[in-house]
Amino acid sequence: MISAGFRALLSHWRRRPLQLAMLLLGLCLATALWSGVQAINAEARASYDRAAALLGQDRYDQLVPLTGEELSQEVFVRLRRAGWKVSPVIEGEWRVGTRRIHLIGMDPVTLPKGVTATTLGDEADLLAFITPPGLVYAAPSTVAELKVTATPPLRASPDLLPGTAVADIGIAQGLLGKPMAISRLIVSPDQPMGRADLTEVAPELVLKKPDTQADLGRLTDSFHLNLTAFGFLAFVVGLFIVYSTIGLAFEQRRPTFRTLRSLGIPAGTLMALLVTELLTLAVVSGLIGVALGYLLATFLMPGVATTLRSLYGASVEGALAFRTGWVASGMAIAAGGTLLSAAQSLWQISRMPLLAPAQPRAWARASQRFLVAQSAVALVFLLLAMALANWGSGLIMGFSVLAFLLLGAALLLPGLLDLLLGLASRVVVRPVPTWFLADTRQQIPGLALALMALLIALSANVGVGTMVASFRYTFTGWLDQRLASELYVTARSEDEATRLAEWLGPRATAVLPIWNTEGEIEGQPGQVYGVLDHRTYRDNWPLLEATPDAWDQIGRGEAALVNEQLVRRNRLTLGDTVVLPGGWSVRIVGIYSDYGNPIGQALVSLDALTRHYPNVPRLRFGVRIPAGNVQALKRELTDEFGLRSANVVDQASLKRRSMEIFEQTFSITAALNVLTLGVAGVALFASMTTLSGMRLPQLAPVWAMGLTRRHLVKLELWRTMMLVTITLTLAVPVGISLAWVLLAVVNVEAFGWRLPLRLFPADWLRLGGFAVLAAVVSVAVPLRQLSKVTPSTLLKVFANER
Repeated sequence: MISAGFRALLSHWRRRPLQLAMLLLGLCLATALWSGVQAINAEARASYDRAAALLGQDRYDQLVPLTGEELSQEVFVRLRRAGWKVSPVIEGEWRVGTRRIHLIGMDPVTLPKGVTATTLGDEADLLAFITPPGLVYAAPSTVAELKVTATPPLRASPDLLPGTAVADIGIAQGLLGKPMAISRLIVSPDQPMGRADLTEVAPELVLKKPDTQADLGRLTDSFHLNLTAFGFLAFVVGLFIVYSTIGLAFEQRRPTFRTLRSLGIPAGTLMALLVTELLTLAVVSGLIGVALGYLLATFLMPGVATTLRSLYGASVEGALAFRTGWVASGMAIAAGGTLLSAAQSLWQISRMPLLAPAQPRAWARASQRFLVAQSAVALVFLLLAMALANWGSGLIMGFSVLAFLLLGAALLLPGLLDLLLGLASRVVVRPVPTWFLADTRQQIPGLALALMALLIALSANVGVGTMVASFRYTFTGWLDQRLASELYVTARSEDEATRLAEWLGPRATAVLPIWNTEGEIEGQPGQVYGVLDHRTYRDNWPLLEATPDAWDQIGRGEAALVNEQLVRRNRLTLGDTVVLPGGWSVRIVGIYSDYGNPIGQALVSLDALTRHYPNVPRLRFGVRIPAGNVQALKRELTDEFGLRSANVVDQASLKRRSMEIFEQTFSITAALNVLTLGVAGVALFASMTTLSGMRLPQLAPVWAMGLTRRHLVKLELWRTMMLVTITLTLAVPVGISLAWVLLAVVNVEAFGWRLPLRLFPADWLRLGGFAVLAAVVSVAVPLRQLSKVTPSTLLKVFANER
C-alpha cells in the first residue's frame, strides 16, 4: 500500500515533466551558487590556516623588532649566550626574473621540536638543504614556474603555498641580499630556568604571542562575507522557483491526497511519503548543484586568488580542492531549502479533512487580508533596516541592513502592485482595459514570488553596479592625485639607491624618496611613510580634513597625516595623538583618503621617519620630470644601471595596473550579479509556464465574447511587460538605497573608508533592457502555447466543473 501510494505521488511529475524540470532547476541553481561560493571561501581559509601555521606562527611565541622590520644576527647570538632557546627566521621578497617569491629562511638545527615549514626528508636532504648552493623547497606550481630560471636546486613541497619558498637561513640571506639580517625569532616552549630577562639582553625586541586566528583571515573577512552574502542572495532567489513549483504541485495533487486518504493511508504516512519525495528530489538536485558549484568555483577561483593577492597580499591556491565541508554545506542547504519551501504546503495537507473537496482551490488567488499582513511585515523590516543603519555598528549589522532592506522591499512589492492596479482600475471605463486590470490583479499572487525574485535581483544589480561605478569614478580621480610623479624607480640595494638619487638629480625636476616602515599603529598592523616638504604633496595629496597649516607642521616634523581607515577604526579626530611603531606619539593634523588599502597608515616628514626608524629601507623614489621625457629617461636608467622594467615604472603603467586590479577585484561580484539575475529570469519563466495551464478558465469567457487569440496573446505580453516595468521602476530606488548602505555602512565597517554616492542612469536603462528581454524570453513559451490553443479546447472550459 505504501509503495503504491508513493508511486501515485511520483506519477504527478511524470505527467508534468516541465514542472519537475523547474523544481530541479531551481534547486540546482540555488545550490550551485551557494556551494560554489562556499568552496571558494573554504579554499581561501585553508590557505590562511596554512600560512598561519607556517613555522609555528599559530603555536609559538616569537620575538620581533620593536621598531622596523629586521634585526641584526648579533641579537640572536646574544640571546643564545644568555640561555634563550630561540631560532632565527628571515623573510623577504626573492626576485627570480620577473617573478617575486616570498622566501623564508630557517635554521633547522635550532628550530623547536615539531616546528617546520616543510618535510626535509632524510639526512642527505638535510645536508643538501644547509650546504651551498642549498636546496630550496617551494610549492609544485612555483617549482614549475621557476625551473627555466637560474636558481639553487628546487624541490616541490605540497606543504607550501604558491609563491612561497623555504631555504636554510644562510642560503636565504644570500638570496635576499641581507647577509646578517633576521626578521624574527621563534621562542621554544622549553626554556631553561634562570635565563636573563629580555629587557636586559635585547631591549630592542618585543615578545609576540601566537595568533590563534590568521591575520589574513581577519583582514579578508569582509571579502568572504561579501561573497557569502551574494551566494545566499542567489540561493534565496532560487528558492522562489522551488517554493512556487512545490506550491502549485501540492495544489494540483489535492484530489490525489484525498483519494489516498480515502483508500486508507493515514495522514502521518502521507506526510512521511511527501517528505521522502521532497528529500529525494533535494538529494538529486543537491548533487547536481554541488557539481555545478564546483565548476563555478573552479572558473572564479583564479580571479579570487588574484584579488586576494593584489588587495591583501594573501597567497591563495588558484586551483580548487574538493573539501567535504562545503559539499556537506551544499547538500544540507539544498535539503533545508526544499523543506522550508514546502513547509506551508505540508502544514496545509496535514490539516486537510479526509473528505476535502476534490476540486483544487485557485492556487493563484490570495486574500486581501494576506496582502495587508505581508505589507505590514515589509514595513517592519524596512523600519528595522533604518534603525540598524542609524544606530547599529559592525559588519554583521551592515549586512543585516541589506537583508532587511531587500526582504522588506520584496515583501512590499505585491501589495504595491495590487494598490497601483486598483487605482488604475478606477480610472479606466472601457470593458477590455477594465477586465485586463482586474485579471492582472488576480494574477499578482501567482506571479508574486517570481516578481519578488526579480525585484531582489534587479535591486542587487542596481545597487552593486552603482557602488562599483561610484568606486571606479572616485578611484580614478584619486589615482590622478596620488600618482603625481611621472616615474617611480626602485633600487636593488641602498648603495644603488644613493647612486640613483645622485644621477637623477640634474635630470629631474625633483627626486622624492618614498620610504616606509611597518609596525603596530594603535595596536593594529600599519605603515608609516616619510615625505619631503615639496609642492607635489601640497598640491596633489587628497585630504579629507586638515588644519590650515597641516603641511607646515608636517615639514617641521611636528605632526602626522593619517588615512581615513585609521581614523574610523580608532575613533580619532583632528588634534588627537596617534601612537606609531616604537611608541612614537604624534599629533594628527590631517586625514587623507586611501582607497584600496585595508590597513592604517600615517604620513610624516622624511627627516622624522629616518630619525625614529634609522633602519628604514631606502630604495624607492618618485621622479618628477616633464611628461615628454619619461620614456627617454626609462631607457637611460635601464642602460646606465641595468634596472629591469619592474624597477622603473611610469605613471601611466602604474595607473593601468591599478585599474586592472580594481576591475579584477569586482569581476567576481559582477559574475554573481549576472547569475542572480539569470536565476530570477528562470523564476519568472517557471511562474509564467506553470500559470499558463491555469489561465484558460479566465481567458475562455473573453474569447467567447469576441477577443481573438492574437489579441489575447498581445494582452498577455503587455501584462508581463507592465509588471516587469513597474518592478524595475521600484527596483531603482531600492537599488540606490542598497548602494548607499554598501558605501556608507558596509564599506566603512569592512574597510574603513567611505565613498561618495554617484548615480549612473544609463546603467539603469541598460539593465532595464536586459530585464525586458528576460521577461520576453520567459513568456515566449506560454504565449506560443496560447496562440496554438484550439477553439475546442477553449470550449471545453465551459463543459468542465469549475
